[in-house]
Amino acid sequence: MRLLMTKLKQHTCDCIVIGGGAAGMMSAVCAAQGGASVILIEHTARLGSKILQTGNGKCNFTNLHMNASCYQNDNPRFVMQVLKTFPVQATLDFFENAGIYHKERNGYIYPHSETAASLQSALRYEVQQNGVTVFTEQSVSSIEKKDHLFYVTTDSASFCAGACILATGSKAAPKTGSDGSGYTLAKKMGHHIVKPLPALVQLTSDNPLCKSMAGVRSTGNVTIFANGSRIASDTGEIQYTDYGISGIPVFQVSRYAVKAVDEKKYVTAVVDMLPDFTADALAKQSIRRMYQNSSLDVVTFFSGLLNKKLVQAVAKSCGYAADTTMDTVGKKGIFRLISTFKAFTFSITGSRSFEAAQICQGGVSLEEVDSQFMQSLLCPGLFFAGELLDVDGKCGGYNLQWAWSSGHLAGTSAAQYCISQKGTHYDSN
Repeated sequence: MRLLMTKLKQHTCDCIVIGGGAAGMMSAVCAAQGGASVILIEHTARLGSKILQTGNGKCNFTNLHMNASCYQNDNPRFVMQVLKTFPVQATLDFFENAGIYHKERNGYIYPHSETAASLQSALRYEVQQNGVTVFTEQSVSSIEKKDHLFYVTTDSASFCAGACILATGSKAAPKTGSDGSGYTLAKKMGHHIVKPLPALVQLTSDNPLCKSMAGVRSTGNVTIFANGSRIASDTGEIQYTDYGISGIPVFQVSRYAVKAVDEKKYVTAVVDMLPDFTADALAKQSIRRMYQNSSLDVVTFFSGLLNKKLVQAVAKSCGYAADTTMDTVGKKGIFRLISTFKAFTFSITGSRSFEAAQICQGGVSLEEVDSQFMQSLLCPGLFFAGELLDVDGKCGGYNLQWAWSSGHLAGTSAAQYCISQKGTHYDSN
């Protein structure tokens, strides 16, 4: 290893940032603005690739409705303490100064251009303008701290600095660079990792009716139960797929379902396909209509309420063929059908893979990080930002706000740490 190290060109600076995503770029900019010389290392060819996927390419980069309930990890108080140091308005000001004006829809904030690429470009420009030295296509193979200095090695270079920020992302969407390698680096520095699992992800089911429902999008309420206990619920447009269920409301509750499945609990998703109606009102209206339309088949009879695919699946689950007439169904059958419309059950077997997930739950344990500075409680001079930590928010710009806030705090704190250490343990100059 010593022989290899002598062949690698060494670069020295005040602060090394590992990871060139949203949190990494924000960390690098803020550390540089704080007076530190900064090197940013990214293992893909381009900074900020994952940003391009946000909000279906429109980049919902924050939200005006920000509170602890928007974060679903076990310590939302930690998250809110960090967010207070760089709140939503500070984020809007930062990006406006970078040329990104915004527009708002029901609290959701987008670039005025409605293109994620514009925000990515603005961040990259800020990195450049603040004098950050960027190394792309450099995979970090090792990190160690010795004599108060951090030594980082890649496949073609070595780096030395007085502070280091880990902002490598999680395991979600690994094609964009979030391959989970940061967990290994954090472990190397003594940190514990809460088991990473997919979050904001589609749920899979072994319900044999999934294939017949595939392709339908319909407003509904989805409630997750684990061993019979209700653990999460949300309402919106549900997408029915051949493998299970998807859509924003499913994403919002998915982390609870995934975690419960991982804990070997029996998990179900109960979907109310008609959340705007009460069961009693529907039953009364349907019974009255039945007497006037008794010869209609069950699918046609209910097709004014729901997509025919959903009606047919519900009918089949109740034991009725699609051509069963309403006079055969009768009052008891109507009550049974409506009860199923209001509580169609999917047995949940898990979720789609990390490749399909927007973010992860789990990561570096928050118990080992100081929320006042984003500094490691185990290794002075080591800071964290973004998805690498055990923080996961709902859909709606909350995870990017966490990236901005944690990145700002980590970068600012790292610069202050470097300044306090100069003239004592090291000097990058």
